[in-house]
Amino acid sequence: SQVRQNYHQDCEAAVNQQINLELYAFYVHLSMSYYFDRDDEALKNFAKYFLHQSHEEHEHAEKLMKLQNQRGGCILLQDIKKPYRDDLENGLTAMECALHLEKNVNQSLLELHKLATEKNDAHLCDFIET
Repeated sequence: SQVRQNYHQDCEAAVNQQINLELYAFYVHLSMSYYFDRDDEALKNFAKYFLHQSHEEHEHAEKLMKLQNQRGGCILLQDIKKPYRDDLENGLTAMECALHLEKNVNQSLLELHKLATEKNDAHLCDFIET
């Protein structure tokens, strides 16, 4: 791409990995939302919470895709795995799953920031920090 400048291939690949992780988190939260929205579960506030979280993860993925295009990278989407739990048992189990997922997403962002720092990519570091 003609707009590509000082954008290391490793950073481009890591951004794609983060996009796919954010989309997975979106998918999991959306699944949880509609699980708790069912008439046999009827935990409406859980449903609302997870729907809000799904929108947030989707927005993160979109921002990363916009960044990828602005930097001259190529967006490479992967298949989204099905959520690791179909039957959440109860609200506590769902929150534990969501916390585990959020920790994974956060760890991935920390690793992306570390890579951007190693590759002297101030633009990517700033993007992650804000």
